[in-house]
Amino acid sequence: MTQEAIAALPQAEQELYLSTPMWATIAFGCAVWGGAIGCLLLLLKNAAALYLLVLSACGVAVQMFHAFVISDSFEVFGPGGAITPVMIAVVAVALVWLSVKSKNDGWLR
Repeated sequence: MTQEAIAALPQAEQELYLSTPMWATIAFGCAVWGGAIGCLLLLLKNAAALYLLVLSACGVAVQMFHAFVISDSFEVFGPGGAITPVMIAVVAVALVWLSVKSKNDGWLR
């Protein structure tokens, strides 16, 4: 985000955004890129999809651990702020399940 975009946020959200450690940002990158490339490989029926989707799910878990255990994002965003992260975790687990099932059923090579 640009400095102008950060400045437009409420003060609590600015502090939350600016206090995010590098390891949480790296976990976010692993979750996003691992999921995107893993889904592409799943469509291409490549067995490497399983490993990338597991990496993505681990990235989601680390990121959610930071968001809900270490930082006070639940206090900043309220209960409604937990809906999207929970759905992301559900999708990540479903993709891992799908890739394991696909590998076991011989769909992936």
